[in-house]
Amino acid sequence: MQKAIIGKKIGMTQIFDDIGNVIPVTVIQAGPCVVVQKKTVESDGYDSVQMGFGDIKLKYKKGYRSAKFDEKPVNINLPMQGHFAKADVAPKKVLREFCFDDVGAYNVGDIVKADVFAQGEKVDVTGISKGKGYAGVIKRWNFRRLKESHGSGPVVRHGGSIGACSDPSRVFKGTKMAGHLGCEKVTVQNLEIVKIDMENNLIAVKGAIPGANGGTVEIKQSVKA
Repeated sequence: MQKAIIGKKIGMTQIFDDIGNVIPVTVIQAGPCVVVQKKTVESDGYDSVQMGFGDIKLKYKKGYRSAKFDEKPVNINLPMQGHFAKADVAPKKVLREFCFDDVGAYNVGDIVKADVFAQGEKVDVTGISKGKGYAGVIKRWNFRRLKESHGSGPVVRHGGSIGACSDPSRVFKGTKMAGHLGCEKVTVQNLEIVKIDMENNLIAVKGAIPGANGGTVEIKQSVKA
């Protein structure tokens, strides 16, 4: 992988191609991102680039803890203040690290914008899916219902047996049961970039991507294209 960027999901819409076909697209505000840290094999054992996205609106409080901390922002801790000060960049809301094959093209302080990608390119988009709360096995795992004739009773949507009693006398790890649905990291692969607005740093990708509007996403060069 050589290209990646952090973005924010704006929402879905549709656009028309040259022959009038309707294409459903998701609009993403891609960047601008700044390179906060650069890791190499010599210093850290692997090659990667840490990018930051979205400025933090700093808040100040005089007399915070002691005179030493006067005029220090109170909504960002001291270790992160030092991290951003070392890179000489403004504090960012979101930090993401991307492993690249070659980090020679990146330097701390570089600005990465939507034009890092091109129209027609294939990308993988990663985000946090919408949380659905507690869900049963039918909604969560696509189980079938029990028969709704004689003998089933009021349990047609239950999960049924989860194991034998004497051997192995336990429930195996990973057994599909009711529980928390959604709110997990999901990647959709091989999405095509339909349009790029360089002026506003907007990227329109074909199809849907994980998460709610306003959620943070990662756009990376496709690994299977």
